[in-house]
Amino acid sequence: MTTANSRSGKPRSGKPRSGAEERRSAGVDRPRQNGVRSREDVVSAAGRLFSARGYHGTSMRDLARELGLIGSSLYSHIASKADLLVEVVERGADLFQESADRAMATSGNGKTRLGALVAGHVDVVLDHPDEVRTFLYEAHALEESQRARVLAARDRYEQAFRSVLEAGAGDGSLRPGLDPRLAAIFVLSILNALERWYRPNGRLSRDQIVEEVLSFGLRGIGP
Repeated sequence: MTTANSRSGKPRSGKPRSGAEERRSAGVDRPRQNGVRSREDVVSAAGRLFSARGYHGTSMRDLARELGLIGSSLYSHIASKADLLVEVVERGADLFQESADRAMATSGNGKTRLGALVAGHVDVVLDHPDEVRTFLYEAHALEESQRARVLAARDRYEQAFRSVLEAGAGDGSLRPGLDPRLAAIFVLSILNALERWYRPNGRLSRDQIVEEVLSFGLRGIGP
């Protein structure tokens, strides 16, 4: 999947924070400090921290503090921080692919299925911001073999967009002669930027965002 430049492992600076990040910094999204945690708690907390601080900017001590645990007790749930990154990134990849599979199963022409892909992508970004940010910006920190799997998953997801764009160019619902690969890059770049500026209390609803993305995109790729 086309992404913005990879971030360093430092916390974000100079960028407006999303509503989710603001809640995290205020402690709203943190689990209760009761000392009892499941693996799911640990993975979710890792996703929050990787999303906000980056993989390299997150230590095991940070994770233990987030969960209210003694550092050594974390290893009853996980083998390493790297394993957590793999799990969070793969969750992000799975969420996008499941969305694409649903969209590709819909009936209709290329334009209709492109709309389903866009709507599904928006849903994943807005409903799973931690997994999405980690998938988009932290996969570069994976070991080579793991990174190769993620890149293959991204290419498979992008192929869904290329496929419907090519189909739309062929069936007349999109501009004949468009370059499916380039058009997919444009559309995904717009969609991936959503996590940077979207605010739950902003002026645009989820449906309006989908409509605006399609409206803007179709000016270039429409018939």
